[in-house]
Amino acid sequence: MKKSKIILLTIIILVAIFLLLFAVFSKDTAEEGMKLSSDFPASYKPYIDELKKKYPNWEFKALYTNLDWKYVIDQENIYGKNLVPKSYSDNWKNTKPGEYNVEIDAGWVDCSRAAVEFAMDSRNFLNDVRIFQFEELSYNSSTNSTSNIEKILYGTEFYNRIVEYKTASGSNIVMTEKYSDLILKAAKTSQVSGFHLASRIKQEVGPFLSHSSISGTVAGYEGLYNFYNIGATSSSEPMGAIKNGLQYAKDGKGASTATKNKYLIPWNTKERAITGGGIFIGSSYINLGQDTIYLQKFHVSDKNGGELFWHQYMTNVLAPYSESKLIYNGYSNSNMLDSSISFVIPVYNNMPELPCTSPAISSSDYTTDNTKVYADVTTTLNVRSGPRNFL
Repeated sequence: MKKSKIILLTIIILVAIFLLLFAVFSKDTAEEGMKLSSDFPASYKPYIDELKKKYPNWEFKALYTNLDWKYVIDQENIYGKNLVPKSYSDNWKNTKPGEYNVEIDAGWVDCSRAAVEFAMDSRNFLNDVRIFQFEELSYNSSTNSTSNIEKILYGTEFYNRIVEYKTASGSNIVMTEKYSDLILKAAKTSQVSGFHLASRIKQEVGPFLSHSSISGTVAGYEGLYNFYNIGATSSSEPMGAIKNGLQYAKDGKGASTATKNKYLIPWNTKERAITGGGIFIGSSYINLGQDTIYLQKFHVSDKNGGELFWHQYMTNVLAPYSESKLIYNGYSNSNMLDSSISFVIPVYNNMPELPCTSPAISSSDYTTDNTKVYADVTTTLNVRSGPRNFL
């Protein structure tokens, strides 16, 4: 009997040791997978190599997420998590009965799985312009300046403009600073790139000062401002998302006193809104490992080891794609493309051999041998039917 108990105890101890070693190994494997590397998979390298030739001062880091590609897409392809404009073709939209063309937010509907795959496949965006959705977003004192921020604001009503705003009582306040001054102040305080803050403002409220999120005139929310649409969760109610954002600007939607003090809530001046929102973005995203536009949209990296796929800044599935062009334009207009810029590019396990195709290209566009050639021409395009005979 004693011998049986000893054997049983020995088995229990061995099982416990095995489970402990397995847990440690799994943890090490996961941590190893999340580490940055300068080495990219073969399917990434041609694009990275071309960019290195053109921009020798740029730095490229592979973020090995250690996440399976299909699992990632399954987690992001959940109804309401990723949206596209209702005006898009059906290839971009979820066409399931009962979900097709249902406005989750005014003018926005659930997107297709193909749209998620296209937007999440980093290889689709390894070019001069779209690479900027992978730019590291920490504040850089050597490049951030009001003159360079102005170049990002060019073409909007924020450009070279003195700041004015209305109080809750309707009084008009004229400041001595321009929007670029406030954005640079916010960048220094939040330690978030001023280029990112300026681009995010353009992305969230567009080029006009009359946007409801920053007009200060929305009924019930007079004198409140939200430049980054923080807390502007989707709603089918007219102006529902904007009102949700202004409610956050008003009281943090029930946030603690400490949180409101941290983010300078209420955002009852434009300076408090721009700076407080910048602090929110820095502490809520960039400092947690979501330090690129892509990672703020697709929550696949977390320094704290928390649950993934939920802490996502925006619902527009193509937001990183759109914002990257704004950032590129800012760098290009500032003649700063040759400066040192760092990019963090996600890599997943078991990715397709080739980059996922844009939903803008349907299967009917391909011939029987699965090839199709596209060309932009203004007059005439002549194509030979075979190789040229040089003899």
